[in-house]
Amino acid sequence: MAKIAGVNTATVSRALADSPLVKTDTKARIQALAQAHGFRPNQMARRLRAQRTGVIGVVVPLGREKRQHLSDPFFMTMLGHLADALTENGYDIMLSRVVPDTADWLEAIIGSGMLDGVLLIGQSDQFEAIERAAAHYRPLVAWGSHWSGQRHCSVGTDNFAGGRLAGERLAAAGARRIAFLGEVRTPEIGQRHAGLCAALQARGLPAPQQFDVHLASDVMEQEISAHIAQAGEDIDGVFAASDVIAMTALRVLTDRGLAVPDQVRVVGYDDIPLAAQTVPRLTTVRQDIATGAKAMADALFARIAGEDAVSVQMIPVLVRRDTA
Repeated sequence: MAKIAGVNTATVSRALADSPLVKTDTKARIQALAQAHGFRPNQMARRLRAQRTGVIGVVVPLGREKRQHLSDPFFMTMLGHLADALTENGYDIMLSRVVPDTADWLEAIIGSGMLDGVLLIGQSDQFEAIERAAAHYRPLVAWGSHWSGQRHCSVGTDNFAGGRLAGERLAAAGARRIAFLGEVRTPEIGQRHAGLCAALQARGLPAPQQFDVHLASDVMEQEISAHIAQAGEDIDGVFAASDVIAMTALRVLTDRGLAVPDQVRVVGYDDIPLAAQTVPRLTTVRQDIATGAKAMADALFARIAGEDAVSVQMIPVLVRRDTA
């Protein structure tokens, strides 16, 4: 291009980067020649020179939920909002579904040199790994719970308060024998269960029965069916750890001839778009996923710029529909 334009290579480079150091007419001539000859700068080379990749890693860590898919409606909803926030600010996305098989899996991602920052959709059971990486890597933000003294920046809802809202709604709707569907070893779901227990205790009701339900779609229905068969008529209320679990529970209850909400009240968690489409429509606890995704992106941009960004804990909201 320099030979064709009759200038040196530095001038071509600056002209194609729209640098003010090149005269306007020279810049226009070089850019026109580049277009005429089908010349496109190598974006990866340009990014290497600028020591900026222009790529954000969006990582879904699956610790205990190794069979869970990215097609999960919560992941897809969150990913859509993150993609909007990142691409509107000029970044590309590298999406990774990671089953952690070594202690340093996150260090391997952030040390690849391919990313300007990392967003984690969920903490899974990898809290300590995230804390360790955050000690030396600033542009890292996770969706999930926040604990006192936590090092890494996180954005999420107050899951304990959300669980309490669910318990209060079920009790107010007349449920007295309540089951919790969801494994409680991950921080977010454990807090939801704890909030439910607190709400029932405050009303003098028995502690909920807790049944492990995995978030993997290929086993969820069978697990829920077995739990409901085991509980029999001992339950008249269900708090599901996610909307996907709640929607599956609705189908299982219907298949077993149990009317919702007349015989069993059901509350979910997340308020994904599909929650308003079930029959009956799902009562749930809303996490404002759109606001949360924007807060994650804003915090990451601040950290990339060398600024500080604190964790954000949003207030959950009960969305009362037909199932409770």
